[in-house]
Amino acid sequence: MDSKNATRKRIAVIPGDGIGKEVIPQAVKVIHAIGAAVELTDFDWGADRYLSDQTTVPPDGFAMLARDFDAILVGAFGDPRVKTNIHAKEILLGMRFKMDLYANVRPVRLLDAALCPLKGVEPKDVDFVVLRENTEGVYTDAGGVFKQGTADEIATQEDINTRKGVERIIRYAFEYCQTHTKLDGSPRSKVLMCDKSNAMTHAGGLWQRVFKEVSAEYPAITAQHMYVDALCMQMVRDPRQFDVVVTNNMFGDIITDLAAGLQGGLGMAASGNIHPGKTSMFEPVHGSAPPIAGKNQANPIGAILTAAMMLRHLEFTREADKIEGAVLEAVRQKKTTQDIGGSLGTREAGEWIVNRSSS
Repeated sequence: MDSKNATRKRIAVIPGDGIGKEVIPQAVKVIHAIGAAVELTDFDWGADRYLSDQTTVPPDGFAMLARDFDAILVGAFGDPRVKTNIHAKEILLGMRFKMDLYANVRPVRLLDAALCPLKGVEPKDVDFVVLRENTEGVYTDAGGVFKQGTADEIATQEDINTRKGVERIIRYAFEYCQTHTKLDGSPRSKVLMCDKSNAMTHAGGLWQRVFKEVSAEYPAITAQHMYVDALCMQMVRDPRQFDVVVTNNMFGDIITDLAAGLQGGLGMAASGNIHPGKTSMFEPVHGSAPPIAGKNQANPIGAILTAAMMLRHLEFTREADKIEGAVLEAVRQKKTTQDIGGSLGTREAGEWIVNRSSS
């Protein structure tokens, strides 16, 4: 029997390293509390497993995930005991590249004005999404080092951009704009493409041409463009102007950390790594944070909102709404960790949201 045709959705859970092993269990408790028709299976991929038997990804691991599961919930990867971070690269980037999860979707939503470092900004003012191309760019690790360790050392890092890769993420952005609304229910109406084509003329030229061609197919959506440096300035000057932003792998990685600052920090940020119609992976964006790992200090909200995002992707809309509502109430009542104004630990903050979700 093909599990993907079963009534219950199957979710692979990979907590990973560091605070991932603390926040993902809280997200899992919330999923159970709201009663979604899902079956969760844990995997021990991470630094502990790698240090034990040198396994990063078991043979056929990615094919197994794609075949047997409807979605993947991931924590974080990175451990100072693994100096090369090889396990993180092979698991996380391997999942993105080998499963072709080309659309990295990062919602940027402010839940409470007190969480935003900008003056006079309300929740309605920060409600946009960044769509990052997830399988190309400099993250393909194309390039090399010549005469390493000498005075003549040369290092190259190639920025790979294919017509197929650029077109599909830009088209995804316009489709996303058509099918998603803002938190207040109003339609999304603008897609902004971010690049640095005034300096990176070859790759930028491709992005410019494709954006112009694809945007012409969506006349009801306003097409906009900014250079990445201008975008960073405008993001902190006036985030109200943004709706859907689409960009390449590296710029998307950078600007989404900046955007997370507008919503209360990385501990609040959720993301999905998506290929429409295929098994997709969902992860909070905060990383493994070794300095606070094991101290019951990590903010579980990013992981919990990631779980809600995953459930919404799997069409559990009511359950996702309940989780998001519970998180909003936790923020309003400051039943949160210290980084966003509360006084609770990871487990206690997670438990409060669990109880609120199930009430």
